[in-house]
Amino acid sequence: MIAFVRGRVAALTLNAAVIDVGGVGYHVFCTPGTIADLRLGAETQLATSLVVREDSSTLYGFANVDERDMFELVQTASGVGPKVAQAMLAVLPPERLRSAIAGADHAALTAVPGIGRKGAERIVVELKDRVGTPVTSISSGGAGWRDQVRDALQGLGWSTRDADQAVDTVAADHARPSDGTAEPDVPTLLRAALRTLSKA
Repeated sequence: MIAFVRGRVAALTLNAAVIDVGGVGYHVFCTPGTIADLRLGAETQLATSLVVREDSSTLYGFANVDERDMFELVQTASGVGPKVAQAMLAVLPPERLRSAIAGADHAALTAVPGIGRKGAERIVVELKDRVGTPVTSISSGGAGWRDQVRDALQGLGWSTRDADQAVDTVAADHARPSDGTAEPDVPTLLRAALRTLSKA
């Protein structure tokens, strides 16, 4: 396995880069987000995953190891090949993809080209217990649930305005228990907020 490539960016296209490593040009397929961060002639390092088929060997490149690991993980689900896996990461960054799978957010997954409702359901069933906990800093104590959900959303890349709107929507749909003895379940509310944002 080729774990990474480091060298000069020799060429760029809409979906790939050629990295000159010691005089050898590696053709590396990348997401648009990764391509956008590369500059012709500049030195770079990409985490990589080599996909070997009977008739080809294709190298995929990623901005970091987390993206590469998610790319490899989602391919263990039935019906997910490297092209769909790359499309998933092009639409959903690793943490948002992890949250979508853990929270059974089918709407977010079907936003990826090539994934339908049944495919999204299959991915959730097969990977839900393997993606880990998307946000580990949330707990029922400390800051109120609004602050915890807002901070978690911002940590996943949403703007302050979007996070506030999602929290307000969730607050209207999930009122605090009438006896006031317990905070709402924060992970559940976070998943609800993510569903709200995916529909926006």
